[in-house]
Amino acid sequence: MDDMGPVFDALGSATRRRILDIVKDDPGCSVGSVAAEFTTTRIAVMRHIRMLEETQLLVSHKDGRKRRLYHNPTPIQLIYDRWTTEYSSLWAGRMVDVKYRVEGKHTGSQDDPTNEAGLEDSDKGPHRGRVA
Repeated sequence: MDDMGPVFDALGSATRRRILDIVKDDPGCSVGSVAAEFTTTRIAVMRHIRMLEETQLLVSHKDGRKRRLYHNPTPIQLIYDRWTTEYSSLWAGRMVDVKYRVEGKHTGSQDDPTNEAGLEDSDKGPHRGRVA
């Protein structure tokens, strides 16, 4: 089941992203202090906060008469893991190859400057691709 749609919807609003930034920069801030950062009504800000809580991007704790807000990065991390992890490892591997080539440590033969990193002798010439 794909339950990330509401998280994307919540992040689609500039106001909600700004609320997340405020809370992330000041963990435990009150709803009132967040609302004071906006020119809209407190009720409008509270609606945005409610949506962020429903998507678990914000967590609130009651502290007397105040509600303290905390950013929960887990839903964003789940999105990151789903779509970027495989690409990150691909590019990290490519950057290691670039590093070795720049440093002259490519995996090919040191004596053959035409040999590209990662190509073995059996990968070149008329017998390329054949298994011995």
